[in-house]
Amino acid sequence: MTDQWIPAVVFLILAGIISSAMLIANAILGVRAKITPPDKLDTYECGEEPDGAAWIRFHPRYYLVALVFVVFDVEAAFLLPWALNIRGFGYWALVEMGAFLAILLLGWWYAVRKGALRWQ
Repeated sequence: MTDQWIPAVVFLILAGIISSAMLIANAILGVRAKITPPDKLDTYECGEEPDGAAWIRFHPRYYLVALVFVVFDVEAAFLLPWALNIRGFGYWALVEMGAFLAILLLGWWYAVRKGALRWQ
């Protein structure tokens, strides 16, 4: 039972040796293209020809909507396993999930009151 850590140590040592050897070989050999093709510097948009410049300014509202989406997506990720195991958790888990949902709904209510989610 005391020798269970030996394979993990051997694996870590081998991984370190192999990765170091690859980095050293890359530094020594330094294989690079002699001529940079002009297509390499073009913007790539899913196989389509680029339409305009790639560096445009987005309104901060897009980021806010994305952030609200992530918050409620995480809420769903926490809510689904809890809902599937509600019988085994008891009443205290119901109170805790109610508090969790209340905090999230309070944040959503604040965003709606501020007009952050109003599309203009």
